[in-house]
Amino acid sequence: MKRPKIKDIRATTVAVPLEAPIRHSNGAHWGRFVRTIVEVETDTGVIGLGEMGGGGESAEAAFSALKNYLIGHDPFELEALWFKICNPTASLYNNRIQLHAAIEFACLDIVGKTLGVPVYDLLGGKLRDEVGFASYLFFRYDDRERGGEVRTADQLLAHARALKALYGFKAHKLKAGVFPPDYELELFRALAAEFPKDSVRYDPNAAHSVEEAIRFGRGIEDLRNDYFEDPTWGLNGMRRVREAVRIPTATNTVVVNFEQLSSNILNPAVDVILLDTTFWGGIRPCIKAAAICDTFQLGIAVHSSGELGIQLATMLHLGAVLPNLVFTADAHYHHLMDDIIAGGPMVYEGGAIGVPDGPGLGVELDRDKLRQYAAYYKEHGGYPYDRDPGRKDWFSLVPNTRWADPTVSIEDDVLS
Repeated sequence: MKRPKIKDIRATTVAVPLEAPIRHSNGAHWGRFVRTIVEVETDTGVIGLGEMGGGGESAEAAFSALKNYLIGHDPFELEALWFKICNPTASLYNNRIQLHAAIEFACLDIVGKTLGVPVYDLLGGKLRDEVGFASYLFFRYDDRERGGEVRTADQLLAHARALKALYGFKAHKLKAGVFPPDYELELFRALAAEFPKDSVRYDPNAAHSVEEAIRFGRGIEDLRNDYFEDPTWGLNGMRRVREAVRIPTATNTVVVNFEQLSSNILNPAVDVILLDTTFWGGIRPCIKAAAICDTFQLGIAVHSSGELGIQLATMLHLGAVLPNLVFTADAHYHHLMDDIIAGGPMVYEGGAIGVPDGPGLGVELDRDKLRQYAAYYKEHGGYPYDRDPGRKDWFSLVPNTRWADPTVSIEDDVLS
Protein backbone atom coordinates (compact mmCIF):
# COMPACT_ATOMS: atom_id res chain seq x y z
CA MET A 1 0.00 0.00 0.00
CA LYS A 2 1.32 3.41 -0.96
CA ARG A 3 1.22 5.76 2.02
CA PRO A 4 -0.61 8.98 1.05
CA LYS A 5 0.93 12.42 1.40
CA ILE A 6 -0.98 15.69 1.65
CA LYS A 7 -1.03 17.43 -1.72
CA ASP A 8 -3.48 20.29 -1.19
CA ILE A 9 -5.83 21.90 1.36
CA ARG A 10 -8.99 23.72 0.28
CA ALA A 11 -11.43 25.63 2.49
CA THR A 12 -14.93 26.78 1.48
CA THR A 13 -17.20 28.94 3.63
CA VAL A 14 -20.89 28.04 3.59
CA ALA A 15 -24.00 29.31 5.32
CA VAL A 16 -26.90 26.91 5.88
CA PRO A 17 -30.33 28.27 6.95
CA LEU A 18 -31.84 27.50 10.34
CA GLU A 19 -35.56 27.12 11.02
CA ALA A 20 -35.43 30.43 12.88
CA PRO A 21 -32.90 32.75 14.56
CA ILE A 22 -31.90 31.11 17.86
CA ARG A 23 -30.89 33.08 20.96
CA HIS A 24 -28.32 32.55 23.68
CA SER A 25 -26.86 34.52 26.57
CA ASN A 26 -24.20 36.19 24.41
CA GLY A 27 -26.36 37.06 21.40
CA ALA A 28 -27.87 34.90 18.69
CA HIS A 29 -27.41 32.81 15.57
CA TRP A 30 -29.09 35.04 13.01
CA GLY A 31 -31.04 32.41 11.10
CA ARG A 32 -28.07 30.52 9.65
CA PHE A 33 -24.92 28.66 10.62
CA VAL A 34 -21.68 29.75 9.01
CA ARG A 35 -19.17 26.91 8.67
CA THR A 36 -15.88 26.26 6.89
CA ILE A 37 -15.72 23.02 4.90
CA VAL A 38 -12.19 21.69 4.54
CA GLU A 39 -10.92 19.27 1.91
CA VAL A 40 -7.48 17.69 2.32
CA GLU A 41 -6.32 16.09 -0.92
CA THR A 42 -3.56 13.49 -1.12
CA ASP A 43 -1.21 12.36 -3.86
CA THR A 44 -3.11 9.04 -3.96
CA GLY A 45 -6.32 10.80 -4.97
CA VAL A 46 -8.06 10.33 -1.62
CA ILE A 47 -9.77 13.43 -0.24
CA GLY A 48 -10.55 13.78 3.47
CA LEU A 49 -13.25 16.06 4.84
CA GLY A 50 -13.13 18.45 7.78
CA GLU A 51 -15.31 21.22 9.20
CA MET A 52 -14.89 24.25 11.44
CA GLY A 53 -17.27 26.84 12.86
CA GLY A 54 -17.20 30.32 11.37
CA GLY A 55 -15.71 31.23 8.05
CA GLY A 56 -14.93 33.96 5.58
CA GLU A 57 -11.70 35.16 4.04
CA SER A 58 -9.70 35.03 7.29
CA ALA A 59 -10.65 31.41 8.01
CA GLU A 60 -9.96 30.32 4.45
CA ALA A 61 -6.60 32.15 4.54
CA ALA A 62 -5.70 30.42 7.83
CA PHE A 63 -6.17 27.00 6.26
CA SER A 64 -4.25 28.08 3.17
CA ALA A 65 -1.37 29.16 5.43
CA LEU A 66 -1.17 25.64 6.86
CA LYS A 67 -0.02 24.34 3.48
CA ASN A 68 3.50 25.50 4.37
CA TYR A 69 3.40 23.10 7.32
CA LEU A 70 1.48 20.20 5.84
CA ILE A 71 2.17 19.66 2.14
CA GLY A 72 3.96 16.31 2.03
CA HIS A 73 2.74 15.27 5.49
CA ASP A 74 1.60 11.66 5.96
CA PRO A 75 -2.02 11.72 7.25
CA PHE A 76 -1.30 8.55 9.26
CA GLU A 77 1.12 10.55 11.42
CA LEU A 78 -1.48 12.13 13.66
CA GLU A 79 0.73 12.80 16.68
CA ALA A 80 3.19 14.70 14.52
CA LEU A 81 0.26 16.60 13.01
CA TRP A 82 -0.62 17.99 16.45
CA PHE A 83 2.87 19.34 17.03
CA LYS A 84 3.19 20.76 13.54
CA ILE A 85 -0.01 22.77 13.93
CA CYS A 86 -0.37 23.33 17.70
CA ASN A 87 3.20 23.39 18.98
CA PRO A 88 2.67 23.80 22.75
CA THR A 89 5.89 25.81 23.19
CA ALA A 90 4.44 28.46 20.87
CA SER A 91 0.93 28.33 22.31
CA LEU A 92 1.03 31.96 23.50
CA TYR A 93 1.36 33.05 19.89
CA ASN A 94 -0.35 30.18 18.13
CA ASN A 95 -3.98 29.33 18.82
CA ARG A 96 -4.70 26.84 16.06
CA ILE A 97 -6.72 24.30 18.05
CA GLN A 98 -9.85 24.52 15.90
CA LEU A 99 -7.82 24.55 12.69
CA HIS A 100 -6.12 21.37 13.87
CA ALA A 101 -9.47 19.77 14.61
CA ALA A 102 -10.68 20.25 11.03
CA ILE A 103 -7.42 18.91 9.60
CA GLU A 104 -7.44 15.94 12.00
CA PHE A 105 -11.01 15.09 10.93
CA ALA A 106 -9.84 15.08 7.32
CA CYS A 107 -6.72 13.00 8.06
CA LEU A 108 -8.74 10.37 9.93
CA ASP A 109 -11.14 10.35 6.99
CA ILE A 110 -8.18 9.78 4.63
CA VAL A 111 -6.73 6.98 6.76
CA GLY A 112 -10.10 5.24 7.01
CA LYS A 113 -10.70 5.54 3.27
CA THR A 114 -7.19 4.33 2.50
CA LEU A 115 -7.61 1.25 4.69
CA GLY A 116 -11.28 0.75 3.82
CA VAL A 117 -12.49 0.98 7.45
CA PRO A 118 -14.70 3.39 9.42
CA VAL A 119 -13.00 5.93 11.68
CA TYR A 120 -14.42 4.19 14.76
CA ASP A 121 -12.27 1.17 13.91
CA LEU A 122 -9.20 3.42 13.97
CA LEU A 123 -10.23 4.51 17.46
CA GLY A 124 -10.62 1.09 19.04
CA GLY A 125 -13.90 -0.15 17.61
CA LYS A 126 -17.46 0.93 18.27
CA LEU A 127 -19.31 -0.03 21.44
CA ARG A 128 -22.70 1.20 20.19
CA ASP A 129 -24.40 1.47 16.81
CA GLU A 130 -26.14 4.76 17.52
CA VAL A 131 -25.70 7.83 19.70
CA GLY A 132 -28.62 9.40 21.55
CA PHE A 133 -29.25 13.14 21.56
CA ALA A 134 -31.09 15.71 23.66
CA SER A 135 -33.69 17.98 22.11
CA TYR A 136 -31.58 21.15 22.53
CA LEU A 137 -34.24 23.82 22.87
CA PHE A 138 -33.57 27.50 22.23
CA PHE A 139 -35.53 30.68 22.66
CA ARG A 140 -35.92 31.96 19.13
CA TYR A 141 -37.36 34.69 16.98
CA ASP A 142 -40.22 34.15 14.58
CA ASP A 143 -39.33 33.28 11.01
CA ARG A 144 -42.65 33.34 9.25
CA GLU A 145 -41.44 31.19 6.37
CA ARG A 146 -39.54 28.54 8.34
CA GLY A 147 -40.15 28.39 12.08
CA GLY A 148 -42.13 30.09 14.82
CA GLU A 149 -41.17 32.09 17.88
CA VAL A 150 -40.17 30.43 21.17
CA ARG A 151 -40.47 32.86 24.08
CA THR A 152 -43.43 31.93 26.29
CA ALA A 153 -44.05 28.75 28.27
CA ASP A 154 -46.77 27.67 25.85
CA GLN A 155 -44.47 28.19 22.87
CA LEU A 156 -41.59 26.33 24.51
CA LEU A 157 -43.73 23.34 25.46
CA ALA A 158 -45.38 23.18 22.04
CA HIS A 159 -41.97 23.23 20.38
CA ALA A 160 -40.60 20.54 22.72
CA ARG A 161 -43.63 18.31 22.13
CA ALA A 162 -43.24 18.68 18.37
CA LEU A 163 -39.54 17.77 18.50
CA LYS A 164 -40.22 14.75 20.70
CA ALA A 165 -42.96 13.54 18.37
CA LEU A 166 -40.77 14.05 15.30
CA TYR A 167 -37.40 12.80 16.59
CA GLY A 168 -38.14 10.78 19.73
CA PHE A 169 -35.93 12.71 22.17
CA LYS A 170 -35.79 11.40 25.72
CA ALA A 171 -33.72 14.23 27.17
CA HIS A 172 -34.32 17.97 26.89
CA LYS A 173 -31.79 20.76 27.13
CA LEU A 174 -32.76 24.42 27.41
CA LYS A 175 -30.21 26.92 26.14
CA ALA A 176 -30.97 29.90 28.33
CA GLY A 177 -29.48 33.00 29.94
CA VAL A 178 -31.67 35.09 27.63
CA PHE A 179 -34.42 36.21 30.03
CA PRO A 180 -34.49 36.98 33.77
CA PRO A 181 -33.70 33.94 35.96
CA ASP A 182 -37.09 33.77 37.63
CA TYR A 183 -38.82 33.67 34.26
CA GLU A 184 -36.50 30.95 32.94
CA LEU A 185 -36.93 28.99 36.18
CA GLU A 186 -40.69 28.96 35.62
CA LEU A 187 -40.28 27.75 32.03
CA PHE A 188 -37.66 25.13 32.89
CA ARG A 189 -39.82 23.62 35.61
CA ALA A 190 -42.75 23.56 33.16
CA LEU A 191 -40.55 21.71 30.66
CA ALA A 192 -39.60 19.09 33.24
CA ALA A 193 -43.24 18.67 34.28
CA GLU A 194 -44.28 18.17 30.65
CA PHE A 195 -41.95 15.16 30.29
CA PRO A 196 -41.73 13.56 33.75
CA LYS A 197 -40.03 10.39 32.47
CA ASP A 198 -37.37 12.30 30.52
CA SER A 199 -34.23 13.97 31.85
CA VAL A 200 -33.56 17.69 31.56
CA ARG A 201 -30.55 19.99 31.57
CA TYR A 202 -30.27 23.76 31.89
CA ASP A 203 -27.51 25.83 30.25
CA PRO A 204 -27.46 29.62 30.71
CA ASN A 205 -24.01 29.92 29.08
CA ALA A 206 -22.36 31.22 32.27
CA ALA A 207 -24.71 34.22 32.46
CA HIS A 208 -25.53 33.91 36.18
CA SER A 209 -23.57 35.32 39.06
CA VAL A 210 -22.48 32.65 41.53
CA GLU A 211 -25.19 33.66 43.97
CA GLU A 212 -27.90 33.66 41.29
CA ALA A 213 -26.69 30.27 40.00
CA ILE A 214 -26.92 28.81 43.52
CA ARG A 215 -30.43 30.18 43.98
CA PHE A 216 -31.53 28.87 40.58
CA GLY A 217 -29.88 25.50 41.12
CA ARG A 218 -31.59 25.00 44.45
CA GLY A 219 -34.85 25.79 42.71
CA ILE A 220 -34.46 22.82 40.34
CA GLU A 221 -32.78 20.25 42.62
CA ASP A 222 -35.94 18.15 42.73
CA LEU A 223 -36.06 17.68 38.93
CA ARG A 224 -34.64 14.80 36.90
CA ASN A 225 -31.52 16.75 35.98
CA ASP A 226 -28.70 15.36 33.88
CA TYR A 227 -26.47 18.22 34.99
CA PHE A 228 -26.31 21.99 35.59
CA GLU A 229 -24.30 23.28 32.62
CA ASP A 230 -22.12 26.38 32.92
CA PRO A 231 -24.41 28.20 35.35
CA THR A 232 -21.63 30.70 36.09
CA TRP A 233 -18.20 31.63 34.78
CA GLY A 234 -14.77 30.34 35.87
CA LEU A 235 -13.49 27.32 37.72
CA ASN A 236 -13.77 28.93 41.13
CA GLY A 237 -17.31 30.16 40.43
CA MET A 238 -18.29 26.68 39.26
CA ARG A 239 -16.65 25.23 42.36
CA ARG A 240 -18.74 27.44 44.64
CA VAL A 241 -21.94 26.41 42.83
CA ARG A 242 -20.97 22.74 42.98
CA GLU A 243 -20.45 22.98 46.74
CA ALA A 244 -23.86 24.59 47.26
CA VAL A 245 -26.17 22.78 44.82
CA ARG A 246 -27.05 19.06 44.71
CA ILE A 247 -26.87 18.71 40.91
CA PRO A 248 -23.81 17.60 38.93
CA THR A 249 -22.12 20.55 37.26
CA ALA A 250 -21.01 20.42 33.62
CA THR A 251 -18.97 22.61 31.30
CA ASN A 252 -17.82 23.18 27.77
CA THR A 253 -16.23 26.54 28.61
CA VAL A 254 -13.88 26.26 31.59
CA VAL A 255 -12.49 22.74 31.02
CA VAL A 256 -11.59 22.54 27.35
CA ASN A 257 -7.94 21.48 27.49
CA PHE A 258 -5.73 19.15 29.48
CA GLU A 259 -4.26 21.80 31.76
CA GLN A 260 -7.75 22.85 32.83
CA LEU A 261 -8.73 19.20 33.20
CA SER A 262 -5.81 18.58 35.54
CA SER A 263 -6.76 21.64 37.61
CA ASN A 264 -10.32 20.35 37.86
CA ILE A 265 -9.11 16.95 39.03
CA LEU A 266 -6.83 18.46 41.68
CA ASN A 267 -9.53 20.82 42.95
CA PRO A 268 -12.93 19.67 41.62
CA ALA A 269 -15.33 22.25 40.21
CA VAL A 270 -17.01 20.33 37.38
CA ASP A 271 -18.51 16.83 37.46
CA VAL A 272 -19.27 16.30 33.75
CA ILE A 273 -16.83 17.31 31.01
CA LEU A 274 -18.54 18.09 27.70
CA LEU A 275 -16.19 16.91 24.97
CA ASP A 276 -16.38 18.93 21.77
CA THR A 277 -14.46 17.56 18.79
CA THR A 278 -13.72 21.13 17.65
CA PHE A 279 -12.98 22.87 20.96
CA TRP A 280 -10.69 20.09 22.17
CA GLY A 281 -8.82 20.03 18.86
CA GLY A 282 -10.10 16.82 17.30
CA ILE A 283 -11.56 13.40 17.98
CA ARG A 284 -8.38 11.91 19.40
CA PRO A 285 -7.85 14.58 22.09
CA CYS A 286 -11.45 13.97 23.19
CA ILE A 287 -10.74 10.26 23.53
CA LYS A 288 -7.62 10.99 25.60
CA ALA A 289 -9.63 13.33 27.82
CA ALA A 290 -12.41 10.75 28.18
CA ALA A 291 -9.89 8.18 29.39
CA ILE A 292 -8.62 10.58 32.05
CA CYS A 293 -12.20 11.32 33.10
CA ASP A 294 -12.86 7.58 33.35
CA THR A 295 -9.81 7.16 35.59
CA PHE A 296 -11.03 9.86 37.99
CA GLN A 297 -14.73 8.95 37.61
CA LEU A 298 -15.77 12.24 36.07
CA GLY A 299 -18.77 12.16 33.76
CA ILE A 300 -18.53 12.96 30.06
CA ALA A 301 -20.90 13.87 27.25
CA VAL A 302 -20.50 14.79 23.59
CA HIS A 303 -20.91 18.52 23.03
CA SER A 304 -22.24 20.40 20.02
CA SER A 305 -20.81 23.59 18.54
CA GLY A 306 -23.24 24.11 15.67
CA GLU A 307 -22.37 21.26 13.32
CA LEU A 308 -23.14 20.29 9.77
CA GLY A 309 -22.94 16.66 8.67
CA ILE A 310 -19.14 16.36 8.63
CA GLN A 311 -18.66 17.42 12.23
CA LEU A 312 -21.76 15.48 13.24
CA ALA A 313 -20.03 12.38 11.84
CA THR A 314 -17.01 13.09 14.09
CA MET A 315 -19.36 13.35 17.08
CA LEU A 316 -20.97 10.03 16.19
CA HIS A 317 -17.65 8.22 15.79
CA LEU A 318 -16.51 9.70 19.11
CA GLY A 319 -19.71 8.67 20.88
CA ALA A 320 -19.51 5.18 19.39
CA VAL A 321 -16.17 4.32 21.02
CA LEU A 322 -16.44 5.86 24.50
CA PRO A 323 -17.12 3.22 27.18
CA ASN A 324 -17.98 5.84 29.83
CA LEU A 325 -20.59 7.76 27.78
CA VAL A 326 -23.71 7.72 29.96
CA PHE A 327 -25.40 10.97 28.85
CA THR A 328 -27.11 11.74 25.57
CA ALA A 329 -25.20 14.10 23.30
CA ASP A 330 -26.04 17.65 22.29
CA ALA A 331 -26.68 18.61 18.67
CA HIS A 332 -27.88 21.77 16.97
CA TYR A 333 -28.48 19.57 13.94
CA HIS A 334 -32.28 19.45 14.04
CA HIS A 335 -32.44 23.25 13.78
CA LEU A 336 -30.91 23.12 10.29
CA MET A 337 -32.99 23.29 7.13
CA ASP A 338 -30.46 21.32 5.04
CA ASP A 339 -26.93 19.93 4.93
CA ILE A 340 -23.99 19.75 2.53
CA ILE A 341 -23.49 15.97 2.71
CA ALA A 342 -24.58 13.52 0.02
CA GLY A 343 -27.98 11.97 0.68
CA GLY A 344 -29.24 14.92 2.69
CA PRO A 345 -29.40 15.40 6.47
CA MET A 346 -28.83 12.41 8.76
CA VAL A 347 -31.99 10.93 10.26
CA TYR A 348 -33.01 10.69 13.92
CA GLU A 349 -34.75 7.53 15.05
CA GLY A 350 -35.90 7.18 18.66
CA GLY A 351 -33.87 10.21 19.67
CA ALA A 352 -30.65 8.79 18.21
CA ILE A 353 -28.61 8.88 15.01
CA GLY A 354 -26.84 5.81 13.65
CA VAL A 355 -23.05 5.81 13.45
CA PRO A 356 -21.88 5.91 9.79
CA ASP A 357 -20.37 2.60 8.70
CA GLY A 358 -18.70 3.65 5.45
CA PRO A 359 -14.93 4.06 5.11
CA GLY A 360 -13.48 7.04 6.94
CA LEU A 361 -16.07 9.36 8.44
CA GLY A 362 -18.70 7.70 6.28
CA VAL A 363 -19.99 10.94 4.71
CA GLU A 364 -19.31 12.57 1.36
CA LEU A 365 -19.89 16.07 0.02
CA ASP A 366 -22.85 16.92 -2.13
CA ARG A 367 -21.02 19.24 -4.54
CA ASP A 368 -24.20 20.93 -5.67
CA LYS A 369 -25.15 21.71 -2.06
CA LEU A 370 -21.63 22.95 -1.34
CA ARG A 371 -21.88 25.40 -4.23
CA GLN A 372 -25.43 26.39 -3.26
CA TYR A 373 -24.55 27.25 0.34
CA ALA A 374 -21.23 28.84 -0.57
CA ALA A 375 -23.30 31.18 -2.76
CA TYR A 376 -25.80 31.64 0.08
CA TYR A 377 -22.91 32.74 2.32
CA LYS A 378 -21.68 35.21 -0.27
CA GLU A 379 -25.19 36.62 -0.54
CA HIS A 380 -25.98 36.86 3.19
CA GLY A 381 -22.52 36.97 4.80
CA GLY A 382 -21.70 36.24 8.39
CA TYR A 383 -23.21 37.77 11.52
CA PRO A 384 -22.01 38.98 14.93
CA TYR A 385 -22.46 35.97 17.22
CA ASP A 386 -22.26 38.23 20.26
CA ARG A 387 -25.14 40.49 19.20
CA ASP A 388 -28.90 39.93 19.28
CA PRO A 389 -30.86 41.22 16.26
CA GLY A 390 -33.87 41.97 18.45
CA ARG A 391 -31.97 44.08 21.00
CA LYS A 392 -30.45 47.13 19.36
CA ASP A 393 -27.08 48.15 20.85
CA TRP A 394 -27.35 45.40 23.51
CA PHE A 395 -24.29 43.42 24.54
CA SER A 396 -23.87 40.74 27.17
CA LEU A 397 -22.27 41.10 30.56
CA VAL A 398 -20.69 38.28 32.58
CA PRO A 399 -22.33 37.82 34.97
CA ASN A 400 -25.43 39.14 33.27
CA THR A 401 -26.81 41.82 35.58
CA ARG A 402 -28.76 43.43 32.73
CA TRP A 403 -31.32 40.97 31.45
CA ALA A 404 -32.75 43.20 28.76
CA ASP A 405 -31.96 46.16 26.56
CA PRO A 406 -31.34 48.97 29.06
CA THR A 407 -33.90 51.12 27.22
CA VAL A 408 -36.61 48.43 27.48
CA SER A 409 -38.20 47.09 30.67
CA ILE A 410 -37.73 43.43 31.54
CA GLU A 411 -41.48 42.95 31.33
CA ASP A 412 -41.57 44.35 27.79
CA ASP A 413 -38.64 42.18 26.72
CA VAL A 414 -40.30 39.00 27.96
CA LEU A 415 -43.93 39.67 27.24
CA SER A 416 -44.07 41.95 24.19
